[in-house]
Amino acid sequence: MDHPGQAIIMQARLDETLRRGGTVCVPVGAIAQAWRSPRQARLARLLRSRDIDIAVMTPNVARSVGLLCARTGHDDVVDAHVAFCAIQRGHAVVTSDPDDMSRIDPGLPVIRV
Repeated sequence: MDHPGQAIIMQARLDETLRRGGTVCVPVGAIAQAWRSPRQARLARLLRSRDIDIAVMTPNVARSVGLLCARTGHDDVVDAHVAFCAIQRGHAVVTSDPDDMSRIDPGLPVIRV
């Protein structure tokens, strides 16, 4: 999200989600991937929020994610964990690469940023 307007839109979406009683989940691997970029002030602020659920990869989740990769032929474990978390929670995925998510599950709701 390099454009300032995108940040405002995403913050508005987050605020509306929480106002409606929704939840936001960020898989821990997605945090590691995002942190590769030097500009992560917004992500750091988001992760400090009490309203955010950080999804860890337990051994049982790892097996499920691995099976999802095998079933879909998708080899990116972080993408599969993101999709797995969204499927389990009935969430949409917020991503800059919706094609990755649709290869895992074409029916997964995606919000492109």
